[in-house]
This record gives sequence, structure tokens and C-alpha cells, in this order.
Amino acid sequence: MSILATTLVALIALLHVYIMVLEMFLWTTPRALKAFGLTPEFAAETKVLAANQGLYNGFLAAGLIWSLVYPVPGFAWQLAMFFLACIAVAGIFGAVTSSRRILFIQTVPAVLAMLALMFV
Repeated sequence: MSILATTLVALIALLHVYIMVLEMFLWTTPRALKAFGLTPEFAAETKVLAANQGLYNGFLAAGLIWSLVYPVPGFAWQLAMFFLACIAVAGIFGAVTSSRRILFIQTVPAVLAMLALMFV
């Protein structure tokens, strides 16, 4: 992977670790309420659902980290492309069903990283 692609993959992995922490552990805190535009009441009611969602974001981050440390470059590339594609699709779904903002937070960075993996 190029330095640009590696950097983008690493940053997206870190973003998904952050999202995981917000959803699994900080869902009812002011930081998460602001980040996700939630009321305290809604956050309290959906805490278990958010933790489940956070776990999935953790899996996405783990897959990207795996791609960064895997010793065989060809397979590492495939891992990165697969997990970035999953993030891009999840971002599109989130943009359609929840908030258009998700498109710019998840899908655009994932697609940029995929392009860097393919062409840089």
C-alpha cells in the first residue's frame, strides 16, 4: 500500500474505533448526544441498540487494522478493499435511512481510500 492509502486506511480505522467508543460506552454522555443529535431520553431508551451498533463499527475497525498489519501485501489489499467497501455501503444506507451527514463521514472517506488503494 502507498503511504497515502495506508494513512487513509489508518485514519478510517481510528474513526471507527472512536464511533465504537461513542456508541458502546458514551452513548448517553453529552459528547455522544451532540455527535448524534440525540435527546437524553432517546439515548437512554436506545442504549442497548447503540452498543450493538458500536460493536459492528469495532469489527470494521478491526478489519482495517488487520489489513494494515497483514504481512502478505496482496491479501492485505483485499482486506482493506473489503472492509472499506463495507463502510461505504453502510454509509450509504445510513445516509438514506438516518442522516445525509453519514455519507460524508463514512462513505466519502472510504471511497477516497479505495481510490488511493487502486490508483496510488
